[in-house]
Amino acid sequence: MECVFGLVGNDFVIVVADTSAVNSILVHKTNEDKIMKLDSHKLIAASGESGDRVQFTEYIQKNVALYHFRNGIPLTTAAAANFTRGELATALRKNPYMVNILLAGFDRETGPSLYYIDYIATLHKVDKGAFGYGSFFCLSMMDRHYHSGMSVEEAVELVDKCIIEIRSRLVVAPPNFVIKIVDRDGAREYAWRESVKDTPTAQSEGLAV
Repeated sequence: MECVFGLVGNDFVIVVADTSAVNSILVHKTNEDKIMKLDSHKLIAASGESGDRVQFTEYIQKNVALYHFRNGIPLTTAAAANFTRGELATALRKNPYMVNILLAGFDRETGPSLYYIDYIATLHKVDKGAFGYGSFFCLSMMDRHYHSGMSVEEAVELVDKCIIEIRSRLVVAPPNFVIKIVDRDGAREYAWRESVKDTPTAQSEGLAV
């Protein structure tokens, strides 16, 4: 029951993801960060099969870093999104990745941008987007309350409304969410919204002692 969503505000992009690592009926952990920092001004939020998600996002991160190392200049957000889409399209005809992605970034020339990339390599530049079962509630909330030029405070308030809606309406709702922002000052973690915290087991506490 994953959920990843994001929106573009006034000179920033905010991205949110649940933090549950789930397999079948089991929850393995509730503090899995699904939003990776590609470089100083880019974030990639992914949902999908755990192995595909981790392997593919790390592959994109390393290739973005390699391009910067070889050429001395970073990829723009649009270029990183198109590269990501190209890799998904190539894999689609060989061994597809079951990964859905929101790629957010800030460029000095063009400002903030958010790209929607799904597992069949569809690419769209959007003002707001969402993946997962939570998207049924997030998209309707954002359709109602989103407007261009939102401040950080307004965007966080809307994010909190989306999280409350997911927790109250989704039958198996993820308990915790991480919120990250990218703007002219760079990409950074903004806050966590936690209702459940992972606690060490008695065995691990004994090992620590």
